[in-house]
Amino acid sequence: MKPQTDTPIPFRISLISMPWSIFNRPSLQLSVLKAYLEREMTAIQVELCHPYLELAGTLGFDTYRRISESGWAGEALFAALLFPSQRQQAAKVFNQSLRGKGLRRTTPDFQTLIPLIEASCHSWLDRINFEDVRLAGFSVCFNQLFSSLYAAALLKKRHPELPIILGGSSCASELGISLLQHFPQIDYVVDGEGEGPLLGLCTSLAGDHSPLPARLHSRIPGLTRPSPEITDLSLLPMPEYSGYFSEMRRLFPSQPFIPVLPLEFSRGCWWNKCTFCNLNIQWQGYRSKKATQVMAEVDSLVATHQCLDFTFSDNALPIREADTFFQQQSEHAADCRFFAEIRGITDFERLSAYSRGGLKTIQVGIEALSTSLLAKMAKGLSTIENIAVMKHSAAAGILLEGNLILEFPGSDENEVMETLAALDYVLPFAPLSPAVFFLGFGSPVYRNPARFGIGTFIPHSRNRFLPTELLTNLTMLTLDYRGGRRQQRRLWRPVADKIRSWRQFHDKRKSGQPPLSYRDGGSFLIIRQERLND
Repeated sequence: MKPQTDTPIPFRISLISMPWSIFNRPSLQLSVLKAYLEREMTAIQVELCHPYLELAGTLGFDTYRRISESGWAGEALFAALLFPSQRQQAAKVFNQSLRGKGLRRTTPDFQTLIPLIEASCHSWLDRINFEDVRLAGFSVCFNQLFSSLYAAALLKKRHPELPIILGGSSCASELGISLLQHFPQIDYVVDGEGEGPLLGLCTSLAGDHSPLPARLHSRIPGLTRPSPEITDLSLLPMPEYSGYFSEMRRLFPSQPFIPVLPLEFSRGCWWNKCTFCNLNIQWQGYRSKKATQVMAEVDSLVATHQCLDFTFSDNALPIREADTFFQQQSEHAADCRFFAEIRGITDFERLSAYSRGGLKTIQVGIEALSTSLLAKMAKGLSTIENIAVMKHSAAAGILLEGNLILEFPGSDENEVMETLAALDYVLPFAPLSPAVFFLGFGSPVYRNPARFGIGTFIPHSRNRFLPTELLTNLTMLTLDYRGGRRQQRRLWRPVADKIRSWRQFHDKRKSGQPPLSYRDGGSFLIIRQERLND
């Protein structure tokens, strides 16, 4: 007989991030949740699981990266495991997705990958002891839906009494409710920010029996209580990444890649007007941390994990606090490098200051090179401002990444012609990526379809790996529509061709000099410019 002890048995919870999360990054969402729960709740043990690391090791880093970057291809692989009767349709989506990105020849075929992925998932489940776990949670963000549903089904089959909760951007609003209605392996879904609802669920399951937070949807209806978002992000703890590094060292003792650590400066988007965007349906308002807090987080993470590469998760950095942060970073001894998404800043001095502070790659919402089309998108910028940020980023030594949206509903021939003309002027700068418009659930276009000439919503063609009942009834993050699609494809084909030539121009360059540069002779300038057909 064991001696009695006053030490309470900890409430054990496993939080899981499935493929196709980027393998050289820990999960920011789960790391913040772990730190928050362990601070706010006594006698809790939060374990983080990163099965995507194991799968990356199984497939090889290059193969994993290609699939994770293709989006639909990764979802198709897990859909085939989740819905075996749909394997043929899933294979078609897989092949079309890779072919569209020029990756088909360099990626193993569908039939080879399926058993490898299945074995990796079972191997992970065999290794983790879920016997005394009281709750299992999956973070479901981009390209993680069907991998999470598949793993949840396997886990529920092995442990039928284990409650399973899903949360993340792919579970917001009606999306999460629809998942709960159609997938019996799910018991709870968080709608929006996770800290408060997950804490409330844990305390309830641990014996508190208080009403569940209102933004937590349950398979069993019951009393709820309000669950407001955290209004002051300074109250959030630093992300806890030690579990990721432990797994990485176990799986890859030689550390064959350099990790990039996610940071969070803000939540939401301070602009939040773009008509095509549905990235913020899980947030209520914009909130940000102070620069001093983010600086302290960077210093601690550098010291703890010996990492110098960081990526901000923000949709848009808070400008004034970012000014302070990068100024302080420029005076810092550590050679930190940062990636961030920013609004179209046209101020060269500000971009130069950010570059000195370590901001080396940015993603800017260019989206269009037609001023009237930018107005339809509610971007709040003009074509010349977009060109300016491309120019000033290059001059400041910052790599700019961005998209050019093709086939935006309601766009016309004049906007296509303006785009083609503008492309001549941006040839020297890093090419934008073509992105065919997709209809995002909850976006302003989705909420006002008639304004954009959209007739009927239909399931996205890439979701045809779903069984018919789910294809018809499941609420998905990405949809398709009827209304001028054929005309839009015809209109934008010349733009797609010109972007392809733009990228080929840069791919074939051998000179280390920029395509456009000048030297100042005092009373004259020498301008060096490479042209497309030189």
